Amino acid sequence: MKVFLVVLALFLPLMSAQVPHWGPCPEPATQPAFNLQKFMGRWFEIAKLPAQFERGRCIETNFTLKLDGTAHVVSSEILKGELKTIDGTAVVEDKRNPAKLGISFSYVLPYTPYWILSTDYENSALVYSCTDVLRLFHVDFAWILGRTRSLPAATIEHGKEVFTSNNIDVSRMILSRQQGCDQKL
Repeated sequence: MKVFLVVLALFLPLMSAQVPHWGPCPEPATQPAFNLQKFMGRWFEIAKLPAQFERGRCIETNFTLKLDGTAHVVSSEILKGELKTIDGTAVVEDKRNPAKLGISFSYVLPYTPYWILSTDYENSALVYSCTDVLRLFHVDFAWILGRTRSLPAATIEHGKEVFTSNNIDVSRMILSRQQGCDQKL
C-alpha cells in the first residue's frame, strides 16, 4: 500500500489536466495497412482529451519522413501570445503494426505511444496514447486531427464514436481553439 501511495503522489501532479482511469490501458484497433509516408505533413488539432502539456491555441504538428524511416515531429501552439514549438522523433514501434508509433520529445525520455486508430490521410485522423501505471490505473490522451483547422461536426462525432467503441472514454473531450491562427503574433 505504501508503494501505491508513493506512486500516486508522484503521478498525480502530472495528471492534473489528464484523464486518469482505473485499470490498464485499453487495446484499441489501429489503422489497418497504415502507410507512414502518406501520414506525413501538417495536422491540426481539432479536438482532444485535456492535456497539461497542451495549454495554448492553434495547436498543430508537422511530420517529416527521415531517410532512416523515422519521422521528425514539430509541434507548435500559441501560448500567451507567443509561438511555442517542440521538436521530437516518431518511430514505428512494431513493424507488424506500423500504426503503432512512439514519439519522444527528449533524448532522455522513452517513446510514448502515438497510435493511429483511423485516418484517410487527406482529411482527418484519430490518434490515441495511453500509459499504464503499474497496471493499477492509466493516463490517456486522444486527439481528432484534421488537415485543415476545422472539420465538419459529423466527422468529429464519428471520431468520438470510434474512440468510444474502443473503450476509450471521451466524455471530457473538448474542441481545440483554432481561430485567429493565421494572423501575425
